[in-house]
Amino acid sequence: MAYPMPLFYQEQDTVTRDLEYLQEMYPAEAKKYQKVIAEILDRLDYEGSMIYDEYPDKWQIYRLTRVVVDKLQQDESAEPEQQDWNRITEFVQVLLCGEIYKKRHMNQNGVLKF
Repeated sequence: MAYPMPLFYQEQDTVTRDLEYLQEMYPAEAKKYQKVIAEILDRLDYEGSMIYDEYPDKWQIYRLTRVVVDKLQQDESAEPEQQDWNRITEFVQVLLCGEIYKKRHMNQNGVLKF
């Protein structure tokens, strides 16, 4: 093979498409949470941000989770149904860690790099 690099990028593109496809299959609630998480992480997407630390601080992840949950509680304050916010908080933290991982491994072209 004389030019192996295009195949490398093709494999990365496949990984990105696969991840996006699987995220499309998330339940409606998860998609709603992920949208809020993505908005908050977009504000933290700058050089030197805690999301790019080699070992992000656990307390900072908890704090960021709380910010997301507070935003979700504000958005859902109009709905009268009772929510189990402890379970939602745990779920949001899992989604948050996944989104941070995705942001940390994206390059400038929007392709995941592993």
